[in-house]
Amino acid sequence: MPMPLAVLVSGGGSNLQSVLDKIDAGCIDAEVRVVLSNKADAFGLERAKKRGIATWSRPHTEFSSRQAFDAEMVRVIGDHGICSGTGAVLLAGFMRMLTPEFLRAFPEAVLNIHPALLPSFPGTHGAADAAAYGVRLAGCSVHFVDEIMDHGPVVIQAAVPAQPGEGADALAARILKLEHCIYPQAVAWLAAGRLKIEGRHVMVRRSHPATCGNADLPCLVSPALEPGFLPEP
Repeated sequence: MPMPLAVLVSGGGSNLQSVLDKIDAGCIDAEVRVVLSNKADAFGLERAKKRGIATWSRPHTEFSSRQAFDAEMVRVIGDHGICSGTGAVLLAGFMRMLTPEFLRAFPEAVLNIHPALLPSFPGTHGAADAAAYGVRLAGCSVHFVDEIMDHGPVVIQAAVPAQPGEGADALAARILKLEHCIYPQAVAWLAAGRLKIEGRHVMVRRSHPATCGNADLPCLVSPALEPGFLPEP
């Protein structure tokens, strides 16, 4: 049976779209059952509605506390048949920290995509911070979510060269292309039961060490991307 998924968004939801596309292509054995947001105008909600996926949106400011908002999300997610041991939650540009209570409802089953090579440049402006710092390598990371921002065990990372003086937008665009590869890949591994957390390390069964890009998109991805998840020309 496909793994049921809930996806949390606060904005455009392009990483949600990448996961949906790979589900449609038969690369991920999962089903997005509900998309939730703290912003009614998040375009990620429109992406879901176009596919007939249930949506839920409430401003977090309407709730008495962070815990109350997260408790309502847990209830809604559970109403769609997503619970501990049977489903997972994906963060796709969700711009709020989750409470310990939320994470306890879905232990080792909440994934996030971050536009930087963690542990460097956590926070909301990963690519821009990397460009401003003048790094020579930037990239993105998929990690399990814990109670500290952008801190949980890393599943997969992709690195791209950063050029001196390159603007943040240009760097972020190249990183985003790889986000759209590594996030669906990580979700596919999770849905197939191929991930195991051992302390700070995530073991990926039957994986290969690394994938290299090409002249059009120089990159290094570890573990290796599998067929169906490689960058498109």
